[in-house]
Amino acid sequence: MLGPVSEQASHAGPSPTLSADLAFATDLAERAGRILAERYERVERVDYKGTKDVVTEVDHLSEALILDAIRAHGPGDAILAEETGGHDGRGGQATSGVGRLWIVDPLDGTINYANGVPYFCVSIAMVLDGVPSLGVVHDPIRAETFAAVAGGPAYLNGRAIRTPAKPALNDYVVSLWLNGRASGRRSASVMKAVRAVRNMGSAALALAYVAHGRFDGFVQEGGLSLWDIAAAGLIAEAGGAAVTDLAGGPWFNLGHPTRSISVLAAPPTGHGQFLALVRGDRG
Repeated sequence: MLGPVSEQASHAGPSPTLSADLAFATDLAERAGRILAERYERVERVDYKGTKDVVTEVDHLSEALILDAIRAHGPGDAILAEETGGHDGRGGQATSGVGRLWIVDPLDGTINYANGVPYFCVSIAMVLDGVPSLGVVHDPIRAETFAAVAGGPAYLNGRAIRTPAKPALNDYVVSLWLNGRASGRRSASVMKAVRAVRNMGSAALALAYVAHGRFDGFVQEGGLSLWDIAAAGLIAEAGGAAVTDLAGGPWFNLGHPTRSISVLAAPPTGHGQFLALVRGDRG
């Protein structure tokens, strides 16, 4: 079962407005990425948002650049950003599901960034009337930009990419993070069934990788927010992956609270089997 993006996607190609929005978002993500690259391994300040959650001055600089540009590009558009929260637009509250909403993660993988681990990204999505319409995930270290509009295809640096069809789980390399009931047993079952398991520290980048087959599967149980998945989930789906929540239902819902979201992505040929394995279903 695919999420609402695939169900509503048109194969007629993006509208001129959406194409212009995608070009804008791509350029903006790359501009923000230059801020990240210029200050990489030169972070001056790290603050704590929680016992294990950190934020740097670079998160704030990147987000300020992105928000200023969006306000100039679409003065009536709403914004939902990781560091500053919701900014209402003409449609009302940011998460009303009415009108245009930009969902922004100025630096996904902040812990990696603060510790000098070169795996992080900028994520920008635009949601139209509650449905993700475009997404951009930019990795400034590798100078790689994943992008898509609803209906596909997905692109990497302007070249169309596709999720490889791998029917056998024992050939999968997956990004795995499980939580909750019997998570240890379920993680062990996944590790036994697939070729290899990784946890890279940036959910947005790892999920976007599914569109290109760098990861054959992605799953995170809880802990995700809308800004982690809005762009990358659309990119993975546009690349041909089946993307759902862990109940097998739609992966995107503006009503989900922060850090409460679970997502699973895999090739359609293996999605059902991978989902059952992750959930520990028997029979």
